Amino acid sequence: MLKELKKKRLVPYSKLLTLVKDNITSGEYLFAPALNFLFLLGLVEYQPKTDMLEFIENRP
Repeated sequence: MLKELKKKRLVPYSKLLTLVKDNITSGEYLFAPALNFLFLLGLVEYQPKTDMLEFIENRP
């Protein structure tokens, strides 16, 4: 997930979910906890109007 977000910076929620489901066994069960973890670390931000996830670079 993080690799895709770093590469594209802005990824639709559904596309990221599909990517995880296709590449990870039982990925649909791990998607939400992994996304929550990235959010808590401040690495992603969700944009509800466009249903997109945005990668946020670490700020000093």
